[in-house]
Amino acid sequence: MNGTNWRDFVDSVKQEAQRASRKSGAGIEKAMSTLLDKGPQKKGGYKNKRAHFGDKDQNDISAPPGAPGGGSLEEEVEPESFESHDTLEPTIWEGEEIHPEIREKLLTIAEGFIAGLPVPVKIEDITLTGSLANYNWSNYSDVDLHIIVDFLGVDENRVLVKAFFDNARMKWNNDHNIRMKGYEVEIYVEDSRETHKSSGVYSIMNNEWNIKPSRYLSTIDFPAARHKAEDIEFQVNIISNLITAKKYKAATRNIRRIKKKIKNLRRAGLESPQQEFSIENIAFKILRRNDTLGFLNDLKKRVYDDMMSITEDPNGFYGDK
Repeated sequence: MNGTNWRDFVDSVKQEAQRASRKSGAGIEKAMSTLLDKGPQKKGGYKNKRAHFGDKDQNDISAPPGAPGGGSLEEEVEPESFESHDTLEPTIWEGEEIHPEIREKLLTIAEGFIAGLPVPVKIEDITLTGSLANYNWSNYSDVDLHIIVDFLGVDENRVLVKAFFDNARMKWNNDHNIRMKGYEVEIYVEDSRETHKSSGVYSIMNNEWNIKPSRYLSTIDFPAARHKAEDIEFQVNIISNLITAKKYKAATRNIRRIKKKIKNLRRAGLESPQQEFSIENIAFKILRRNDTLGFLNDLKKRVYDDMMSITEDPNGFYGDK
């Protein structure tokens, strides 16, 4: 954990939040919220960046249509990649039981991750979820390895505990490139007190299904999902134009609005009867696959960087900051 323990993490976030509050005049809660999104900046803590998931080079990642360097992304989100199969992924599963060697590796990975933390954590379960625990797997799938713990067993401040685990697992995901039969392993730390929305959850720890998936035979409404995704892509590109025009306040407002919209899209999809196969969830996956989500996060950083920069402007205009 890069020399960071639980108390160091808490103290670092509080100290930096207080400094940020004094400099900006913002309330301590707002400053705390901002720093929790970044991770602690104290020496020995985590760098101010999110893990970039996947092993693609930056030049290999396409921008959304209309964005700088962007082009057609239709080849990345073909409808066939969302179709339901008759079986679970055969290189991961033997019928409805996970291959023993894969289970043993995933157990070792999860237990090693927890053992590497500077704070004692009791594992309640280790699960495999997502499309590889369902019938809608594809070559885009990841091994979504969820480590279930009780956040309140670490500290009563669940927001800080979540931020701590988020930093730890994102650092792990950034540092490792482990694959199971070609599928990338990605770790998540899940609070046992929160309900995980999925139609397929397999307990790696107990070697049994917590939620057994069923084959979904209806046709996915891909055109409707694509339409939803394209609308959000269009709005994201408008935000990029606002930043170019130095309309920073408008850009910031729209970034927050779109991020909330995407969050609600995902939630609505997983809470619908169709869950992973819903129009909303497919739209979310399209946005993730064509890196619109990453582009939106980059715009958030760009707004801040541009606002803090001073450049020569022949018109003497420095934006609406």
